Amino acid sequence: MDFGFVEAPIAAKRIPAALRVALASPPMPATAPLTRVGDQTDILGESPLWDERAQALYWIDIRRPALRRMNGADGRIETWTLPALVGSIALAEDGRLLVAMGDEVTLFEPASGRFETLARLPRRIEGQRFNDGRCDRQGRFFVGTMHNLTRAPEGVLYRLEGRGPLVPVLQGLCIPNSLSWSPDGRTMYFADSLRHAIEAFDYDPVRGTPGARRGFATTEPPGFPDGAIVDAEGGLWSAQFKASRVVRYGADGRVDRVIPMPVDKPTALAFGGANLERLYITSASQQMSAEELAAQPLAGALFVMDPGVRGLPEPRFVL
Repeated sequence: MDFGFVEAPIAAKRIPAALRVALASPPMPATAPLTRVGDQTDILGESPLWDERAQALYWIDIRRPALRRMNGADGRIETWTLPALVGSIALAEDGRLLVAMGDEVTLFEPASGRFETLARLPRRIEGQRFNDGRCDRQGRFFVGTMHNLTRAPEGVLYRLEGRGPLVPVLQGLCIPNSLSWSPDGRTMYFADSLRHAIEAFDYDPVRGTPGARRGFATTEPPGFPDGAIVDAEGGLWSAQFKASRVVRYGADGRVDRVIPMPVDKPTALAFGGANLERLYITSASQQMSAEELAAQPLAGALFVMDPGVRGLPEPRFVL
């Protein structure tokens, strides 16, 4: 089913003034419909990744918990049930997947279903879980933790290089999200979602360390920045949870375009397709009433669209 952007409006009262200006003109060409992929419904779809070698899309359902893969050639979708809550995944150089779940980061081989523990959290806090994670351009894996229920500021952003250990990089986080890097790898984007802001950090690609930070973009409640991805032109695409929209920011942080979504809770994004010309968007159906689910039958669906710009290959974790 296709959803032209005019057919998927957002209530004006929920759009910040700066974004209303962007919506005053067509947010995307009429030739770029938003289409549902498959018929599965995720509780909390997240962490989509395009594997350019296999021409397949991986993503997770944090709450189920499950790993999914869509074959780009025929659209067939496979699902693996995981043994613990999963926060994020990454592609590994050896063909396996890096999976952050429970209190450890593991390597998973889909063909055999085998796991290999790579690193464990240095300190396990009751109620904590992994959340957003991604590799930098050099193949280091960054992943954040958060309290699953309270959202207390006790989360940590860790860096994993090779076979460990997990090294703390940022602390005192509520909901770590929006991890992504500029095309040259010298700017790291990150959001602690409850602060309703995306920050940009000067990034040292040799040491793998974020330096000076600056404000990049802000959102207004109830919407907050969830997953993000950077395109080949340096634009940052942000899935804005509880705001029914995806926003593309220019490298200078200005709003470039706004994509209304037919669901309240878009969660994360990935470029895919043979030429990385398609944009996949995951969403959530969790914590929605029966009335809300009836009004949003596509909550938890996976979507795809032609964004009019190409993405970059997803970095792979280097063992």
